[in-house]
Amino acid sequence: MPGLTQSLRRSLSSTIKLPKSTFPVRASPTDQVKYLQRCTDDLYAWQWRSRPADRTFILHDGPPYANGDLHVGHALNKILKDILCRVQLGLGNRVHYVPGWDCHGLPIELKALQSRRQLGGSLNIPAATEVRKAARELAEKTVARQMEGFRSWAVMGDWSGHWKTMDKDFEMKQLGVFLEMVDRGLIYRRFKPVFWSPSSRTALAEAELEYREDHVSRAALVRFPLISLPRKLSDNPLVDTNHLSAVIWTTTPWTLPANRAIAISERLVYVIVQSRNHGQLLVAEARLEYLREILKDDLEVVLPSIVGSELRGQTTYRPLFNAPNSREHPIINANFVTDESGSGLVHCAPGHGIEDYEVCLAHGIPAYAPVSDDGKFTDEAMPSDPPRLSQKCVLGDGSSAVLEYIDSEHQLLAQHECTHKYPYDWRSKLPVIVRATEQWFANVADIRDAAAVALSHVCFVPPSGKLRLQNFINSRTEWCISRQRAWGVPIPALYHRGTGDAILTKASVSHIMEVIEERGIDSWWTDDPDDPAWIPAFLRDSLSPGYRRGTDTMDVWFDSGTSWTQVEGVRGRSDYLADVYLEGTDQHRGWFQSGLLTFLARQLASGTTTVPCAPFKYLITHGFTLDQDARKMSKSIGNVIPPESIMNGTLLPPLKQKKGTGGKQIRPTDQVYDALGPDALRLWVASSDYTRDVAIGQEVLQTVHISLHKFRVTFKLLLGALGDFDTSQLYPYQNLHKIDCIALLHLAKLADACRNACQSFEFYRAVNAINKWANLDFSAFYMEAIKDRLYTEAENSPSRRAAQTTLYHIYNHLQTMLAPITPMLVEESWEHTPDAIKRHCQHPLQRIISVPPPEWQDTTLENDLPDLTAVNSPIKAMQECARSKKEMGSSLQSFVHICLPECSIHDSVFYRYLPELADLFVVSKVTLSAKGEPIPIDISTAKWSYVDNFELSDRRKGSVHVYAPLDSKCPRCWRYVVPETSSNPDILCGRCNEVVSALEETASSEIKKGLPQYTC
Repeated sequence: MPGLTQSLRRSLSSTIKLPKSTFPVRASPTDQVKYLQRCTDDLYAWQWRSRPADRTFILHDGPPYANGDLHVGHALNKILKDILCRVQLGLGNRVHYVPGWDCHGLPIELKALQSRRQLGGSLNIPAATEVRKAARELAEKTVARQMEGFRSWAVMGDWSGHWKTMDKDFEMKQLGVFLEMVDRGLIYRRFKPVFWSPSSRTALAEAELEYREDHVSRAALVRFPLISLPRKLSDNPLVDTNHLSAVIWTTTPWTLPANRAIAISERLVYVIVQSRNHGQLLVAEARLEYLREILKDDLEVVLPSIVGSELRGQTTYRPLFNAPNSREHPIINANFVTDESGSGLVHCAPGHGIEDYEVCLAHGIPAYAPVSDDGKFTDEAMPSDPPRLSQKCVLGDGSSAVLEYIDSEHQLLAQHECTHKYPYDWRSKLPVIVRATEQWFANVADIRDAAAVALSHVCFVPPSGKLRLQNFINSRTEWCISRQRAWGVPIPALYHRGTGDAILTKASVSHIMEVIEERGIDSWWTDDPDDPAWIPAFLRDSLSPGYRRGTDTMDVWFDSGTSWTQVEGVRGRSDYLADVYLEGTDQHRGWFQSGLLTFLARQLASGTTTVPCAPFKYLITHGFTLDQDARKMSKSIGNVIPPESIMNGTLLPPLKQKKGTGGKQIRPTDQVYDALGPDALRLWVASSDYTRDVAIGQEVLQTVHISLHKFRVTFKLLLGALGDFDTSQLYPYQNLHKIDCIALLHLAKLADACRNACQSFEFYRAVNAINKWANLDFSAFYMEAIKDRLYTEAENSPSRRAAQTTLYHIYNHLQTMLAPITPMLVEESWEHTPDAIKRHCQHPLQRIISVPPPEWQDTTLENDLPDLTAVNSPIKAMQECARSKKEMGSSLQSFVHICLPECSIHDSVFYRYLPELADLFVVSKVTLSAKGEPIPIDISTAKWSYVDNFELSDRRKGSVHVYAPLDSKCPRCWRYVVPETSSNPDILCGRCNEVVSALEETASSEIKKGLPQYTC
């Protein structure tokens, strides 16, 4: 064999085509800035120009509240939306995503007031104009700060066109919806009990409540002396009509001054019992033992089996908090009365209970609520002795004062503490009360049937969301839409200065809207109270006291609920306005509900459709974010993870308890982690099954970091391998090796899995599939199998170009699959893509997802894989055994012989793959024989050997041998394929000799032509 030149002998490694790429293993913070711009603002603008308008996908933003800093819950929500939009971009659609913010409401108002006081402002309640100015400034600053945060997460959208509920255009559209509901008769005013927050001094909607299970109340058993009885009872000599009382049990004794009736159930059985200390008592038969236990009294039954229907409408009692000569109150029937707790008789205060109000209204009993805005009794609570209760807090000393008075009148039977479920204001975290006030309501009862029809056409993810939303809507009859605050959109009502009667008509609201359009909404508060411009001409009468503007504002859920007006007309005529609403599961009782109800109200008012439809086609909900111990995140616990700390590498380790500090928690020395960038935050979101609560913590993020690093390494490897490749060198599928075809089969399956997962909004399934493919099918299988071809074959050899063709397809599809999830990484990979490839490929973030060619789904290959795997597994196990005994290092330092079951070797899958089996198993040589045939190689001469059995897919068994090479190692490719007879350690295998000889010939030719000499 010809000898090697001295220069080539010294530098064989330089003849190896190792992958080289400028793509960095770690992201550069400096470069991330330009990548962020390209994959967000630039991409959104491009797709809006380039994609067809008739294929517009609309994701309507559920507006985050413009109050406070962003947290990982925001990240989960916004990134999910962005991934979904980018998937739609990959499906060839134009995306319409305009971010919005909810800016009105109590939290911003309170925070603005607090900031004002901290800056030295008055401690008194300021005028509405001051409140509105401070709140607007706070909301503007918060929106700007939150927008910066959202954009740093690589969320693309029309940020310059964002909307806010405090924008004039938004407010006018909201008032337009309100006007249509007024015209339809869906808005009305009523003195009715509503949830009232004494701490916030405003009415609350159900969606603004939090229910605590550990609330403690002072419960009481109270007796009310009966005045009149049905003749059947009054004529019974066993009944002491002068000392007979009805027994009620209540957990809200403070409502007793507002008592107007006692409710019984006409289906229950009642008894009259004799008490040693309290005379005769009327109680449900089923509650007798309970009463005996509480009173520690034998309670002898005087008269049994009194059916509730006998008491209804014929029995009255004396109230406890009015003058002795006040009129008697009735005992009435109510369906909500049961004998499961209490006494089987329920005290009714229609001014402080929604069920009480409804049943009393049916009997003509008016509501009465002697409680002020701040939750204190008024003088009317006890007309006979006002100072006894007046100005006392109903949830504090007022309740105690009520019980003290009842006890002094000898009507208190017992009292005890009771732990039960109770509503709290979700903002102030303080308990609320039910209190009758004059409020504005929207009629929901007339919309519920239409809502059921509309929701039947909506796709819910997860499906359980449908029943949840239906239940919330079915449980509502009215929606209290008025709030007693300054920061919001005014309810455009006028009130007569003499009678207080409210005017709210289509004509009056239309007039007010015209003035707002001209002067701005703040003028409702800033204009002179007597400014006549706000009063429509038909109400101006020189003889009347005139009208004043109201001070109530609209519920913020009405604000955000009408945000669908922001996407009206984007797509033209359509049954639904938005393709997707996507928010947290708590929005079933909030934004989803208010958006659906206001949209249906518009439809009913306008009569534009005969079939009700929702404003959304898909309704997707996600869970809450928890720490890795499944705890809710809280600053007091110390488990809050700011999103920016994940991206910039300043995530702190968890708090730990230090001995000797009395249980005090301290944080270890600050620890800096890798700056993971927005892609890590995004990959965490995409990896999570968001339909449940989502955990995040150090262990979770470490897993995400490993995956993200794997993707980077994969891109670097692919780019390095394709450094000298041009798309003109693509090989047709039929010219590829079988191993290449297997790799494309794996790729096709991955592409299908990702596409199906993304289209069904199960992004975590796509990420799982990519991770599995990257670690097993690509790294462990394909790259290991083609390294020899890729690095040691001649540059333009068909074998090497076939491998590069396969890698080119892998590179393109991997970019496309990761584009919605890690757009920064994909943008960076494009930056380092060779120009020869760029010229013939579309930008990966702009591509339409392509379906792999059908030929890649080769069923023959798929059927072959189980048998190949069946042999590969014991080979790897035996190699690992040899490696542990230091008998071998690289897997190339082994030969393999396969003994097949009794059959013709030529009919086996292994014979068809024989030329590629060495690459497939990453060994230096593979031979075959059938069972019963002699092994063609004398394995006994090998320095070491192992044998194991395998089972094929048809249950036939064979054996496989792994043994030490019987040939020498090629110094260039490291395969043991040089005949052992050679005594020259520098001799190359035949293939490497051809490659090096060609390089040597090329170098000599360049010298003769006077060109720079080829250096290896």
